[in-house]
Amino acid sequence: MNGRGRIIFHIDMNSFYASVEQAYHPELKGKPVAIAGNPSERKGILVTCSYEARAKGIFTTMAVWEAKRQCPNLIVLPPNFERYRHASKAMFDILRSYTDLVEPVSIDEGYVDVTEIAHGIEAIQLAKMIQTRILHELDLPCSIGIAPNKFLAKTASDMKKPMGITILRKRDVEKMLWHLPVIEMHGVGSSTSNKLKEIGIATIGDLARSEDYLLKANLGKNGLRLKNRAQGIDQREVDPNSIYDTKSVGHSMTFPSDLMILSELQTAIEELCMRVAKRLDAKKLAGHTVSILFRDANWHNYTRSKTSQNAIFKKKDIEVIALSLIEKHWNGNPVRLLGVTVSNVVDQSDTVEQLSLFTYEKYAKEEPIRKVVEELQYKFGKDMITKGIKHAKKPTYESKTSFSKDFLDDHRERG
Repeated sequence: MNGRGRIIFHIDMNSFYASVEQAYHPELKGKPVAIAGNPSERKGILVTCSYEARAKGIFTTMAVWEAKRQCPNLIVLPPNFERYRHASKAMFDILRSYTDLVEPVSIDEGYVDVTEIAHGIEAIQLAKMIQTRILHELDLPCSIGIAPNKFLAKTASDMKKPMGITILRKRDVEKMLWHLPVIEMHGVGSSTSNKLKEIGIATIGDLARSEDYLLKANLGKNGLRLKNRAQGIDQREVDPNSIYDTKSVGHSMTFPSDLMILSELQTAIEELCMRVAKRLDAKKLAGHTVSILFRDANWHNYTRSKTSQNAIFKKKDIEVIALSLIEKHWNGNPVRLLGVTVSNVVDQSDTVEQLSLFTYEKYAKEEPIRKVVEELQYKFGKDMITKGIKHAKKPTYESKTSFSKDFLDDHRERG
């Protein structure tokens, strides 16, 4: 690689949870290890597994009972989230020892822009140095993709696991990617893949050569974005702060036994809405769209959503929409998983309630006070006066979006 363009690394920790357990318990090294939520219940699904387990046909999302039948000597462990957060923080600390241009994507992967600190062959040497440090200091394996942009770097890191270092140049995209099925492209899920197949796009090459109008008509702006990626084009910067941009807040539950009647679903929806409301409040967010997800006993997923004029964050408001969705769209089949998500989120302080006959009088009374507040905020800053009281407090982990987001507190607190 030459020094004229950007040089982006994508670091992907290999079988992260299982590898952390093997690092903490050396006696597990070389053995098939898997992490599952609750092996004693039917909802015990493998979250991840070691490469020794994968060699025996075990894979992520496999049911524990099925994995045990496939590999009788499989060692199944419950997750230790604090241990994984600690390992993640140590990994990102190593990356930041080289540059501040580090963008965490999740607990076990991130991008690094090394354009200013490595050129040509130095990029490969730097990748080897980072990989070796993570292995020697943390006893954890990782794969690294090297490319001129984020999409190609992510694609490259998937090409050789574990402990791989792969370079993917834009000029190699046609030869290395275009023959692959479009479902193998990063950013294309089963739903998008099916839509593409309906318009005659089966491979990444088909996508790269497709007509703009066809993609835009069927997939909107995302179709044009995917076409650019298929051509190896991606202008996104490595942004250390982008991970804090929450797009949605949700929670789901898998049940020990299928829910068969509407009242059971309603009770579960109420519990989920309470948890989502707590998380929205903890993040000071509100959202316009409420979605429900339910999975039946045959593992068919159904998602339905409704968008509100006003951004909402209170339990009762989320609950009204979520309950109406489940009552309208549940087909009567047994439900094994249920989820509620609020998306299109904004900061609560930026929400604007649409005026109605019922809210106009309240706002009319508040108008003189609101004008004074606006004048003070204009003069001294937006945070000078806020509605209610924001108490400074230590981070709480029970009301965040998910465990994979909890590790953000480690990044916020550094320094």
